[in-house]
Amino acid sequence: MSSNRSLRIQIPAIIATRVVINTMIRMVYPFLPVFGRGLGVDLDLLSLAVTFRSVAGVFGPFLAAIADRRGRKAGILFGVTLFTIGAALLGFWPSYPAFVLTLILTILGNFVFIPSMQAYLGDHVPYSRRGLALALTEFGWSLSFILGVPLMGFLIARWGWVAPFPFLSFAGLLSLGLLAWLLPHDRPMTNQEWNIWRNLGGVLSYQPALAGLLLGLLITAANEVVNLVFGVWMEDSFGLKITALGAASAVIGLSELGGESLVSLITDRIGKSYAIAAGLALNCLAALLLPVLGGSLPGALTGLFLFYITFEFTLVSCIPLMTEVMPQARATLMATFVAATSLGRALGASASSSLYQHGFAFTILAAVIFNLAALLALRFLARGIRQPSEA
Repeated sequence: MSSNRSLRIQIPAIIATRVVINTMIRMVYPFLPVFGRGLGVDLDLLSLAVTFRSVAGVFGPFLAAIADRRGRKAGILFGVTLFTIGAALLGFWPSYPAFVLTLILTILGNFVFIPSMQAYLGDHVPYSRRGLALALTEFGWSLSFILGVPLMGFLIARWGWVAPFPFLSFAGLLSLGLLAWLLPHDRPMTNQEWNIWRNLGGVLSYQPALAGLLLGLLITAANEVVNLVFGVWMEDSFGLKITALGAASAVIGLSELGGESLVSLITDRIGKSYAIAAGLALNCLAALLLPVLGGSLPGALTGLFLFYITFEFTLVSCIPLMTEVMPQARATLMATFVAATSLGRALGASASSSLYQHGFAFTILAAVIFNLAALLALRFLARGIRQPSEA
């Protein structure tokens, strides 16, 4: 087991790696038109590339299961290697096929790295402090939006649309070397003969695991039905598309950072299940307040901040709880949890447009219903597993 001193060094390295990987993931949306002009392709082909990236997430559990077979370090390094190769590809071959492959390889790298890293911390951090450790690693998500994406914009403005990819590939290579040096060699948690179908079958046949996967799916679906239409809602309400959306983006980045900070401060103290339940209840309240506060731009931005900070707090609080559902197959379960949240986003995205056509109130109602269903899933999850003491 790693010493506390080792973890104090390893966790910042993990956060820095997440900033690099998540910057690649998050920069695609704001700079999509720039990449399209550089590649000479239209929006339809760009959308197709992003769709391929989303579909690739289905294979995450299969690749991330290497961390249950070969050890957590092997899974972590494999994920960073996939990312580094993917980012480098477009730098060497700036073309549309390379762009598609870059998106696929970097997202697969992310889907291998994250569950392997979460499984590693699940192995080495006591459950009573796991919320803090995992919440700290989530800072890489919000910091990538606050720091990484603006830096990529600077590189594009100075050296052109290809510039971020060699930079991110080099940063990935540095991360790979740093983690290879810092992380100890480990062995699989079980001595039984490893079989990916057995691991996945175990996850999908274990009722608490299924309840946890459903919990993640419903939480993200509730967020996504609002996430996809808040920009349209603000434009319809205020007619300030560029100004309002720019302000909303800053609010979302700060709310993500705030939600992760709250998890690091209080989730371990009050208990994971209680934190998730409180987050779901507060997210419902924040959703119901959105139409009330939406009479002015400051009010709407305040409502969005409350909605996103409670969502981020809830989702990040789920992670330490899920690491204890199936310790013998942590990486496989966490990869499946990531896939479930992706499916939740797809579900919310598919419903959001038709709901909004009936009015923003229907969008809010759907978010609340998803959250209430998530509370039921949490109840089954909490009753089905024996959690270690929070003390």
